[in-house]
Amino acid sequence: MSVADRQTLRVLEGRYVLERAVSGVEVPRDGEVLAVVRGPDGGACMRRQDAADDAWVALWNGDEAHPPDATGMLAAIVAPLAAGNVPVWVAASFDGDIVLIPVGRVDEASELLRRAGHRLTS
Repeated sequence: MSVADRQTLRVLEGRYVLERAVSGVEVPRDGEVLAVVRGPDGGACMRRQDAADDAWVALWNGDEAHPPDATGMLAAIVAPLAAGNVPVWVAASFDGDIVLIPVGRVDEASELLRRAGHRLTS
């Protein structure tokens, strides 16, 4: 069994929305932004917005940091969610990964992750 098979995922406080990042426009660094990803399409931003109707919940696996070259860490999280048809949006940080799940699917996702061997905390 690898370290990837038994991860601790912390549910981050708040609810988040996904926004398209517009090329050439600076993203505010006001503490409400969880992650920004720049890509060929301009990119995306995870921003905290607790009252949003289309909110996502953020899971973080970096409290027990893993090296950037650790294999299978993210796959071990998203594979059981994909098998359960739970959509995700992800971003990587240096010590861990952020996995967003639609707020209405949190209970289902939590059960899938627990069955896969992971532990969720708040």
